[in-house]
Amino acid sequence: MDLVDKIAVITGAGSGIGRALAIRFAEKGARAVICTDLKGESAAETAEMIGAVATAATLDVDDEQAIKHLVKQIEENIGGIDIFVSNAGYGQSGGLSLDTEDWQQMMNIHCWSHLAAARAVIPGMIARGGGYLLSTASAAGLLTQINSGPYAVSKHAAVALAEWLNINYADRGIGVSVLCPQAVRTGIMGPPKKNKSRKANSSQASGDGVLEPEFVADACIDAMANNRFLVLPHPEVATYFQRKAMDYDRWLDGMRRFRNKLASK
Repeated sequence: MDLVDKIAVITGAGSGIGRALAIRFAEKGARAVICTDLKGESAAETAEMIGAVATAATLDVDDEQAIKHLVKQIEENIGGIDIFVSNAGYGQSGGLSLDTEDWQQMMNIHCWSHLAAARAVIPGMIARGGGYLLSTASAAGLLTQINSGPYAVSKHAAVALAEWLNINYADRGIGVSVLCPQAVRTGIMGPPKKNKSRKANSSQASGDGVLEPEFVADACIDAMANNRFLVLPHPEVATYFQRKAMDYDRWLDGMRRFRNKLASK
């Protein structure tokens, strides 16, 4: 996907990877970059950093109707969307003791919002001859997140959905890539509307280094340019994923040992 003269929408663009992607898209020649975030003021800051080609909107990706409405507004007022980046996300530690609502919220943000975006944009993309979906998952979506059951499960679901979309729509002109990094230098906090501070422990993910959002954004753009499905800015993830596939039981045993090592620190 060549970014020149394209219209791109990015969720979670108020900070971190989303902000870095928005800035890079504009630098690469995008005609319009729509920066969205649950915190509208943060999205506006990103748009202001970019300049004339950027606009901002407040968007709660937990609301499918809001996603549909935003897509409709953009198509009517700016033009057909070429790229939709489902990047919004947050972290929360915990497992069986968490309420079902907490598990469901993670699924809503990390997976069902990607489905809602695909439903909203793919028909128009196909009618116009093609488009691109980039979704942010995590290395946890290929491996796991030891200290957060809902994070691991929802990120696996995000990867599975991206796979399914790629298989079923690539031959209709829809490119699909999924970003699966380990630790990135960005705050992953719970949604403000929950009135909670919810941050996932990053000790598991930071062992192979903490990357800057700009480096991750460049990896995404390279993957899009080459129509590559997996975006792995931490190359070690590919090795871990291969080991998991080759001997699942051994990998599980290793992860239990790793869990115990982290717990002893």
